[in-house]
Amino acid sequence: MNTDEQEIIDLYQAENKAMVDKDINTLNKILAPGMTLTHMTGYVQPKEEWLSQIQSEEMKYYSSKEENIKDIQIDGDKAFFVGQNRVKARIWGGGPSTWPLQMKMYFEKQNSKWIIVKQVASTY
Repeated sequence: MNTDEQEIIDLYQAENKAMVDKDINTLNKILAPGMTLTHMTGYVQPKEEWLSQIQSEEMKYYSSKEENIKDIQIDGDKAFFVGQNRVKARIWGGGPSTWPLQMKMYFEKQNSKWIIVKQVASTY
């Protein structure tokens, strides 16, 4: 595995840990200012709104267990992969549930550092 591959995988794992830990500072550092998260409902959520909902626990993440990372593609300063995690969460008032959550992850290298620029959620 090359360094870029390891860096983007590390970013994804850091994001999943920070979601569970409610670590907004880490999320702010590893998510691009214009990052969007497309939910399973199709709603495209801006970074600031997502972080606010994690902070207020409108979105509460209890655990995230990685099962698979696949389809890693790196092209210059852009990268992509699919991450699959079992995520236990309470989202927008629903009871805690565990989902097989698949995230299409998009990364860009900015100032020699990888950053998460877009995420698209589905199930697997």
